[in-house]
Amino acid sequence: MNLKRESSDVKFNNIKKSDLRRIHASELPDKQPSFRNSAETKDNVLAEWLKEWINTRMQQGKLRVNDLLPSKNEIAERANVSIGTVQTAIRIIEDEGYVASKQRIGTFIRDRNESSDVLRKQVSKREQAIESIKRFIATQGYDVGDLIPSSRELAKIIGSAPNTTRLAVEYLAKTGVITAKASSGNKTNWVINSIPKVETEEVEISGKIDSETLVDQVERDLKQLIAETYTVGDKLMSHYEIADRLRVSIKTVHDAMKRLVQQGILQSRRGRYGTFILRIPSDKNVLTGKEHEIFAPAVQASEYNYEKVESWIKNLIKEQFKPGDKLPAMNKLARELNVSSNTIRKALQNLADSGVVSFARGKYGGTFLLKHPEAETVEEKPVLTWVAVNREPATV
Repeated sequence: MNLKRESSDVKFNNIKKSDLRRIHASELPDKQPSFRNSAETKDNVLAEWLKEWINTRMQQGKLRVNDLLPSKNEIAERANVSIGTVQTAIRIIEDEGYVASKQRIGTFIRDRNESSDVLRKQVSKREQAIESIKRFIATQGYDVGDLIPSSRELAKIIGSAPNTTRLAVEYLAKTGVITAKASSGNKTNWVINSIPKVETEEVEISGKIDSETLVDQVERDLKQLIAETYTVGDKLMSHYEIADRLRVSIKTVHDAMKRLVQQGILQSRRGRYGTFILRIPSDKNVLTGKEHEIFAPAVQASEYNYEKVESWIKNLIKEQFKPGDKLPAMNKLARELNVSSNTIRKALQNLADSGVVSFARGKYGGTFLLKHPEAETVEEKPVLTWVAVNREPATV
């Protein structure tokens, strides 16, 4: 690992799932939450039910900090609600500091008296909606006591889903930014209780919310790490070491590094060669030389197999098929490309997620083309999959 000096700006708690106790579903309350004759929504009632259970069991010493909650399926089955309702209820109690959630680990009980816990996680669209509504209130000339638009109207203004906006509005109500004036059916009139502070007022309010993903955060931290600890030509530490340092998955590191490759900051080389620094993020000088020509183009070298197969299938579709046509079978494509059927399946699934193809079952089933994929630039340079270097001095 080529690490010259440690950066201590950001530290994250290392929570390991193997160290945590999973709370059994039988430990949940026998009595279901009462949703009848309640003016609150189901998710809020369920949140109160969970909070009361956590408080009681903690006082009895039967639950401890860092205990993992039962799965959402188990909670939904016990409370007789949908998994979506459980998900929303957990978000509510997480906002209030009862629990914390971490991808690939689960939801675990937090120490409410300890506010220094830092967990790296993706910024949710609900959190983006909260900030957008705050900016809307702060920048549109509202005063304390004014009514704000309904959740549905706010959703159109900030470009968020109605349910996401509703959750954001409820959060702002819990934190005292707005308060409910009166209710009429499912509609609530929200009154401004205090004008929220925002970092800048020069922000466009309208437009679809584009949540900053965990990959965005890791990309930013990688740039900072490179700028502080490396020089041009250095070999970057492995994916595993970066994942352990930044407390994220190896897949997230791969996706972030792929962006840096596309920006000309890194170059990935096949096999045991590793990844090297071409330039410092704040610098425009790029390391070049004829020795780099023996390697595959950087973008191709950083791709997974299924990503390369996906690009190949896109080109095949554009050249030989039209919408409505049936594509060759997966095993036939696998033989032609000399890859596994799982690799083909993963590539086709990505195309299905993009609306390019669809799958049909049965005797006349298969993979069918819905539309041609969007045009993309493909490097014409041939890919060298293996380079053998003689240890002995070459003779001319």
